[in-house]
Amino acid sequence: MSRHPEQLARLVRRLSWDDIDPAWIRRLLEMARAEDLAGEGLRVRPEKPGDATSALLAPGLRGRARVVARTAMVPAGLGIIQPCLDAFGGACRSTLRARDGEAVAAGASLAELEGSVGALLGAERTLLNFIQRLSGVATHTRAHVAALGSSPVRLLDTRKTTPGFRALEKYAVGMGGGWNHRLGLHDRVMVKDNHLAADGATTGERLAAMVARARKARKDLLVEVEVDRADQIEPVLAAGADIVLLDNFAAGALPAAIAQVKASAWCEVSGGVSLATLPALAALGPDFISCGALTHAAPWADIGLDWE
Repeated sequence: MSRHPEQLARLVRRLSWDDIDPAWIRRLLEMARAEDLAGEGLRVRPEKPGDATSALLAPGLRGRARVVARTAMVPAGLGIIQPCLDAFGGACRSTLRARDGEAVAAGASLAELEGSVGALLGAERTLLNFIQRLSGVATHTRAHVAALGSSPVRLLDTRKTTPGFRALEKYAVGMGGGWNHRLGLHDRVMVKDNHLAADGATTGERLAAMVARARKARKDLLVEVEVDRADQIEPVLAAGADIVLLDNFAAGALPAAIAQVKASAWCEVSGGVSLATLPALAALGPDFISCGALTHAAPWADIGLDWE
C-alpha cells in the first residue's frame, strides 16, 4: 500500500502545447483539409477537387480577418491556427491576441489573420472547428472547476474523448483548470470492473491476487483499481493498490469509504458527477473526482471569423 506525495506528478498532469506532436497535428489538419477540398472519407470522390466557391474570386487577392469570441469563454487550441493556415497555403500569417486558458469577454479578438483571400476562406471552417471544440472543452471544464470552490480536490478528465482528438481535448481540459488522468491504456494499470468480472476476481482472495499480480507485472506503473462495493476495498488495499476508484457509490456510503481508502492509498470518486453534485462530492474530501462530461458533454464555443 502506498500514498506518497511524490507520486502526485505521476497520478495527474496537465498537458502543455509543447507536449503535443506537431507532426500529428499536421496529419489531423491534412485530413480535415482533404474532407473539405477532396471529399475525404467518401467512396466516390469529386471529379474536380478544391474550393469551388473561392475559385470564383479574382486571383491574387489578399485580405485580413479576425477570429472573434462571440460569447465569454476560455480559449484553447489557439496554437493550431498557424499550422491550419499553413496547411491551406497562401502564405497566410496569424497574430494571436489572446492566450489559451485566460478567460476572455464576448467580442474579444482571439487572433488576427492576413494572407491570400482564397486560402483564408478555405481554411476558415477547419480552423474554427478545431478551436471551437477545444475552447468549448476548456470553458466547460472551467465551470466545473469553479463548482469545487476552495476545495483542494483535483478534477480529472477520462478517456471519453473524441477518437483522434485525445491529446488536444485533454490539453483543453488543463487550460480550463482540470487535470489529466491517464492518457491511454499504456500509462497506468487501471483494473476496472470489467477486468475483474472477466477474471472472476470481484471479491476476496481472487480480487487481492489480481491486484498483486498487476503490481508484480508492471512495477514501472501505478496501479489503480475500480471498486463499486465497500467489501472490495480492503482486499484491494491489502494487495497494494496505489489508487482506489470509488465508482457510483451511494452518497451515504461514500464518507466511510473515502476515509478507509485515504488511510493508505489515493482516493478517486466517479459516477454521476455534474455541476450540481460536485460541491457535495468535494466536501467529502477525496483526492480526485473524475468526470467524463468535461469532454463528452462539452458544447462548442461560439467563435466566428470577421472579415476586415
